[in-house]
Amino acid sequence: MHLRSGRIAAWLAVGALSASMALAQTILPDQPDWAEADVPPPPTFQTDKLISVDVDKRGSLQYGVDPATMSIGKDGVVRYVIVARSPSGAMTAMYEGLRCGTGEHKVYARYNDARWAPVASPQWQSLFDSTRVRYPLALARQGGCDSKAPPTSVSDMVRKLKNPAPIVYPG
Repeated sequence: MHLRSGRIAAWLAVGALSASMALAQTILPDQPDWAEADVPPPPTFQTDKLISVDVDKRGSLQYGVDPATMSIGKDGVVRYVIVARSPSGAMTAMYEGLRCGTGEHKVYARYNDARWAPVASPQWQSLFDSTRVRYPLALARQGGCDSKAPPTSVSDMVRKLKNPAPIVYPG
């Protein structure tokens, strides 16, 4: 009987260790021990499949995200390629990440002249800094984030982006 309880205790210890290791691998982005995973290179994108991101009715640029480039990393970062177009047809794209739990975004690379240029020392920036660009916040609110968490799946994110809740702009 004593041998059996020793085996059960050992089994419980192994189970607790496995559970704590699994939890350590899924640290949420707003936790102090969070670390960003290795960022994959910018994916290939297509401009004919963009989902519109409604940024500002008064702005002249139009934004769209390629759903084929969207991913949710093990680190909880939502990564994507977003394309900005001017009325004259000029286009640029950015490879970025969203940290929903902390309300931040980061630009990893910019696409100009038919090639990607990595950003030197990319830094996380607040989505709520009104002096910065507005499209990352719009993307987060329209489906890139599920409140303060990353979406449960890319398909859920795409569905929300295609059918966003109405946005009310201040007058």
